[in-house]
Amino acid sequence: MAIARKLAYNVIFNSALKVTSTVVLSLLLVRLITGYLGQEGFGKYATVLAFFSFFSAISDLGLGPVTAREIAKDGSDEGKILGNVVGLRLVSSALLITIAPLVVLFFDYPIEVKWGIIIVACASFFSSLSLVMNGVFQKRIAMDRVAMVEFIGKLIQVSLIACIVKFDLGFFPIVLSVLVALAFNITTVYLISRKFIQFSLRFDFSFWKAFLKESLPMGATALITFAYFKTDTILLSLIQSSADVGIYNVAYKIIENLVFFPAMLAGLILPLLARYFVSDKQKFTEIADKTFKVFVVIVLPVVLGTMFLAQDIVRIISGPEFDMSASVLRILALSLACIFFGHYFNMILIVGHAQKKLMQALLFVAVFNVSLNLFLVSRYSYFGAATAAVLTEFMVVVLTGMLSYRKLGFFPSFSGLWKVVFSAVVMGATLYILADASFVIAGGLAVLVYLGCLWMTRAVSSSEVMSLFSKENEEALEPPIV
Repeated sequence: MAIARKLAYNVIFNSALKVTSTVVLSLLLVRLITGYLGQEGFGKYATVLAFFSFFSAISDLGLGPVTAREIAKDGSDEGKILGNVVGLRLVSSALLITIAPLVVLFFDYPIEVKWGIIIVACASFFSSLSLVMNGVFQKRIAMDRVAMVEFIGKLIQVSLIACIVKFDLGFFPIVLSVLVALAFNITTVYLISRKFIQFSLRFDFSFWKAFLKESLPMGATALITFAYFKTDTILLSLIQSSADVGIYNVAYKIIENLVFFPAMLAGLILPLLARYFVSDKQKFTEIADKTFKVFVVIVLPVVLGTMFLAQDIVRIISGPEFDMSASVLRILALSLACIFFGHYFNMILIVGHAQKKLMQALLFVAVFNVSLNLFLVSRYSYFGAATAAVLTEFMVVVLTGMLSYRKLGFFPSFSGLWKVVFSAVVMGATLYILADASFVIAGGLAVLVYLGCLWMTRAVSSSEVMSLFSKENEEALEPPIV
């Protein structure tokens, strides 16, 4: 299959599966768990998942994105890289799992929450290992296989949760389902990867030292990113009630399940940009500009739809018990736009080997976020946490955009974007007029209006999108089969 068609196929296939697994199935999970556990119980579950993010960030070490970048290079020794990176991941995760029980001693949580935190410490190993293995599939434009595995893993978790709810098995098995699903994912991905490459564990300490020199700035970035993504939930769990944590996290879970696309698209485009950044700066700029335009086309309707339809979305996801989450969701919708473009500029800076500058910027953001949450959460609970999230994500975009321009000499072009903005304004007006209509009618008509305006104004042409997957990129991306 030609590279152009493989790229297009991967984007379409991944999008379809991600919409199903990351959005539909994940939100079905939220529906099942919130209906079963209620505000208090879901708040405890959200607290456990916040620590899962914490442990994942600690053990990350920046290995995932740097591994993807290094094995994408011509002539790279994939077996040596992967063997050493997996060995390093194994050691770091073993240390983490050892110290996890000590962490829970510092917090006055119920016993089920403490046990849940220990379980997700183990689950973080499987999650982080999957990120490392993704590089094998990114290089070969075969992320459709990973997407299918993640879909099946999510389906397994949904099935487990449904059985847990039906037989009233309680809180502990719900947390255990996370571990089971992630263990399935990495086992299956590893077995599939053997078609492309076979490797064995390596413990080359000189390699580790050199690799960590490159990856640790990204690892610190992951830890810093945790600070401004999950500090709000942990602070809420310490300062406010579990019910407040539950209300906030219903809205936050909805946002989390809407940001899969920029991360997926960035993962697919990153290897291509990495090649052209060195060999053809003009082509790099062209692809980066078109990717930015695609981001804008996606983010505007998603944010507008979330803001106007927040009440209906929350009731579909969690029922009337969580109605207060709708107001939180409207605030968080603003952060959603910033998260999109934060992903974009992070991708640009990684491609440009500007991880250290990125880390410094995000460290400042993390300190800002923690300070702001300490002030706002104690006074305004989940509304304060949502406000802090918006201001934090906005600062990320500003700082990373400035770094991209100052350090790499790149800033995306805004040419022709007024047509996209106009289409979004018309969509927003449609949603306002249809405020009393049902969710399906209002949402469906608004999307049709948006797409119609894009078509009439010729805001985005099919040839413009497909040029991201043109045959010109075939030679740049064609990998050797090991």
